[in-house]
Amino acid sequence: MDTVLLLLSALLILLSVLPFVPNQHWVFRAAEFIKLQLFLLQVVVFGLVWALVPPTWPVLLLQGVHLVVIGYHLCLLLRYTKFWKNTKHTPTKRASESVSLISCNVCQFNTQYERFTDFVLAEDPDILLTMESDEKWGRALETLKDKYPTFHDVPLNNTYGMHFLTRLKVHSVKTHFFVSSDIPSIEAELETPDGQRFVFFGVHPPPPSPTEEPTSKERDGDLLSVAKCVRDMKLPVVVTGDFNNVAWGKTSILFKKTSELIDARIGRGILATFHADYLFFRAPLDLLFHSADIFIKKLFIYPTVGSDHFPVGCRFYIDRISMKQVKDIKTLEQDEKEEVEELIQNGKGEHSPNRDPHRK
Repeated sequence: MDTVLLLLSALLILLSVLPFVPNQHWVFRAAEFIKLQLFLLQVVVFGLVWALVPPTWPVLLLQGVHLVVIGYHLCLLLRYTKFWKNTKHTPTKRASESVSLISCNVCQFNTQYERFTDFVLAEDPDILLTMESDEKWGRALETLKDKYPTFHDVPLNNTYGMHFLTRLKVHSVKTHFFVSSDIPSIEAELETPDGQRFVFFGVHPPPPSPTEEPTSKERDGDLLSVAKCVRDMKLPVVVTGDFNNVAWGKTSILFKKTSELIDARIGRGILATFHADYLFFRAPLDLLFHSADIFIKKLFIYPTVGSDHFPVGCRFYIDRISMKQVKDIKTLEQDEKEEVEELIQNGKGEHSPNRDPHRK
């Protein structure tokens, strides 16, 4: 029993330090997804070792390292709980009306189309973004056209199709392919009913995993390309979608600094969205970032709609004369700027063996 506990302790420490290795292979990046689970397991194993294993010097040294790792995870995760203070704001007289959106990875192989469209009709968001929506999903979503006159579709059959629906006034909408011809992102310039414009960006890069992409190169390059694209925009910006990364992941941090946007989850909860069927293995993969002149009224996840992801709901408003959130913006250091450029080029140079870019 002592040996098993000590080996388990060493394994948990190893998994905790793997993300510090500057390698984009999935072996090193996947451990970022399970920090919450690692933290919980580490607390339990640390307590069991303390209670059951004789305190020799090697054991005490291992426990010391384990305690440091537990402290690191606690500090990292604490900001994604409601214990962390976020900016409180009272709308000024020039604030916009509130806008509601739903972002959902519907799972291409989920055939509960009517369940999802009934859910959308019941929740009645101003903006709807779907990911993994192919041609079959597109036909199902067409039943919503009466409520959403703007229907922008990229119906790929490679699990990276997207659909964007809105009833807001649209000034422009377009599809980007930043790193590959089969990984779309959707950009739209929208206007609230009271006349305030903003930019909406929907993203869904591929994950690093043993069953999908062997590295995070395309994911990192795609996300950081979006970050560079929105950084210099003059209008308020919202970026959301299935990032296939967690908020505390290295690339998410670089995304936040590059884009100079704010992570909406800070102070509001971890809000794990995947996997809907496995409680202990859930992680927050569906993220939302926004500019300092957008204020989040509510960010939450909905119950399951048959997909392996929970839908994300958000209600926000625009207040361009308030400067309260400017202090929450983080920017890149010089070495990070060089790293971002390198990661973008790595993403553009990667050619996935797992997807056919001509499948539509």
